[in-house]
Amino acid sequence: MSVQGSGWLCCRLALLGRGYGRKEEEESLELRCKEEPACNGRSPQEVTVCQPSRTANGVKSQPDLPEEMRGLNSLTKSDKSEKSQAGLEWDSDFGVKGYWSITIYGRKHCYRLYTKHFNEATHWACAIQKVIDGKAPVETPTQLLIRDIEKNKSDLEVVEQIYQQNPILRYTQSPLYAPLLPFPYGGVDHTYHNGKGYSALRDEAVKLFHSLQQLEVLQDPVALIQGMLQTCLDLHPLRDEVYCQLVKQTTGTDNPNTAVQLRYWQLLTCMSCTFLPGLPVLSYLQFHLKRVQRRWPGTEADSYASFIRKALEKTRCRELVPSWEEIRALVRRREMLCTVHHPGPGSCQLPISSHTTADELVMKMLERLGLQESRNTFALFERSIHREQVVGGSTIVADILTKFQNLSAKEPESDAQRRLYFKLYCFLDMESISSESVEYIFLFEQCHEMMVRGHLPTSEEDLQALAALRLQTLIGDFTTHSPCPPLDELFPRHVVEARILLTPKSIQPPGDAPAVPHVVAPGGPQCFCSGFRTLWGHAAAAAHKQKAEQDLRLRSRLKEEGVLVMGAIMERWKGLAGYSQQESMATYLSIAKRWPGFGCTLYDVDFYISSTGSFCQKLWLGVSAQSLCVYKQGEPEPLETFPYSQISSYGASDSSTFKVATGDCNLLFETSKLREIVHLINAYFRATRHRGGQEPGAEMEGGVGSESRSPSKGNT
Repeated sequence: MSVQGSGWLCCRLALLGRGYGRKEEEESLELRCKEEPACNGRSPQEVTVCQPSRTANGVKSQPDLPEEMRGLNSLTKSDKSEKSQAGLEWDSDFGVKGYWSITIYGRKHCYRLYTKHFNEATHWACAIQKVIDGKAPVETPTQLLIRDIEKNKSDLEVVEQIYQQNPILRYTQSPLYAPLLPFPYGGVDHTYHNGKGYSALRDEAVKLFHSLQQLEVLQDPVALIQGMLQTCLDLHPLRDEVYCQLVKQTTGTDNPNTAVQLRYWQLLTCMSCTFLPGLPVLSYLQFHLKRVQRRWPGTEADSYASFIRKALEKTRCRELVPSWEEIRALVRRREMLCTVHHPGPGSCQLPISSHTTADELVMKMLERLGLQESRNTFALFERSIHREQVVGGSTIVADILTKFQNLSAKEPESDAQRRLYFKLYCFLDMESISSESVEYIFLFEQCHEMMVRGHLPTSEEDLQALAALRLQTLIGDFTTHSPCPPLDELFPRHVVEARILLTPKSIQPPGDAPAVPHVVAPGGPQCFCSGFRTLWGHAAAAAHKQKAEQDLRLRSRLKEEGVLVMGAIMERWKGLAGYSQQESMATYLSIAKRWPGFGCTLYDVDFYISSTGSFCQKLWLGVSAQSLCVYKQGEPEPLETFPYSQISSYGASDSSTFKVATGDCNLLFETSKLREIVHLINAYFRATRHRGGQEPGAEMEGGVGSESRSPSKGNT
């Protein structure tokens, strides 16, 4: 095809009209360059247009060419933010071997152009792309009708006529061959989770409608609903499309209470609790819900519509799609139960919705446990056997439960160790806590956790006394009949290990390691290499054996020292005969409070001063209500204390560096707990401002690149 021919095609495409489009089927056209003169006598510059027939709704369809050519409106752009809606794909062997082909994808049509010459294919592609880039944004029939409904929604009679005259707005049992809304099509590359195997957005939209119709016949729709929600979460542009599909499928039926219709309402309920549509579709959806309630009062559809309208007022985009448990609750328009653990025995089960935040759940826990008047601050944590992390106040609790379910599917053996945990967070007033209150038990339990983790720096004698008091609290007077907790739950392990280091001779290998015999290889290089490999294998085996023996001796010594420590604890326990549980807890806390830093939270950090470059590893950063303190690990007295009034700013300089600026220096702390540290400092600021009658300031999230903030402003 010549350049002149390309220009003809460009002009022809530019002059195509736009039809309103009422059919839901998709057509495909092929434009092929014929170089053989025997092909109906046409010259090589001419193209042929062929369209395969398609059966639509039981009727064989073969529209005339001019009508279909007018359907090339699909080559225009889908919206102003997109470079092009149509896509151009190249293939050197598509259908006919040896031909270059260009495939043009539109909303309803697919065009294939063939030529044997690469230069001609290039000219065609450039000409077509120029037309695409110069066209105005396309609007699909559904979009135009949505606009008409919005414009006439005050005149219900006109609106009803729009619904009656346009089948595209009403329920159908037939499939869709094109989306209701425009998308980038064909070969246009999108960056939406390609690793999950998604195809073009247009194709995914058509697949979703097929999945939608499968809901009508499934006995248990939960898995399919979750899969569709996941696709919409991954591919953001598909959310509006699915909302429009659901409005279509819940419109124009004689009975909205059939099982088929209720399945659509159930999915629409789950959608409304997971993410919001764009503003035009949101307005269309709300009008649809009001219309259903007006036409079908007292029905199940009315109840679903009412539930969805309330949900849309609260919904913000979720991080994860609802779990199976949540979906089962949503399809019944019910809340679900959430189990929250807390220090001491027992837990609480509280009802939550898809919108309940961590702050709201904390308030429910405070009310359930009678802690509303506490002067301290409580928080929700994600806890497993290996880690604990505070939950941000605005986090949606249902997202956490979904994450737990997903992790349990991968690691079912650790399911019992993954839980939501409620406990004291900011220690603001520990002296006024009544010994009869639940809060007092929380303080005792959390103090013991801190001691076992090694975050209560005191003497070994005090640690043994605390362990004995713990036994007295749990069991009562000394007895050999009740099962005793293991040493790891009573006493810090690092102290036992430190006792072994004081007597290292029992861990070292006895005497010198045997000398490795000298190997002589009397047969040239090959024999030498063979002998060297033999020598290396013997040495490696000897090293492995020595390491195994050393580990065995270490475990033996740990066991021996553990028995000695446990014996000392038992002797102290015997001396506590007659102590009540309340007295044991009070004595325990009185010993713990001898540490001047009692109440602060310790974090393992690597610390260095940027101005001098000096570096010191393995310190503690203590965060309390009044100050930040730096401790040498295991030492009760701080190396340095920085009252908040002396800190000019703090923040995260990167993903693992916490920066604190004081009057004369910048302190940099390398830590894996960066976000937790910043959250706790922010929580102390909010709590102290609240107690002082001031409005709490904006919270700094502590992510990478966060700006530093000054704690002293309004908080001195």
